[in-house]
Amino acid sequence: MITSVLSWMWIGSGVLLIISVLLHSPKGDGMGGLAASGGSMFTSARSAEATLNRISWTLLAIFLGLAVVLSAGWLG
Repeated sequence: MITSVLSWMWIGSGVLLIISVLLHSPKGDGMGGLAASGGSMFTSARSAEATLNRISWTLLAIFLGLAVVLSAGWLG
C-alpha cells in the first residue's frame, strides 16, 4: 500500500518537475534577447524565475529521494 502511494507521488513529482523545467525562460537568446528585453531586465520576472528555480530544485529533491527509497527496497 505505501509503495503504491509513494510510486504515485514519484510519478506526480516527475511530471511536475518536467512542467516546471519547461516553464523556465530560455537562456540562449543571444544578442537579440538583450536588445529585445530593453529596460525589463530588473522587473518582477527575476523574482518569478527565482521562485521557479526553488520549485524545480525542491521537486528534483523529492523525485530523487523517492527514486532512492523505491529502488532500494527498504519498504518491503
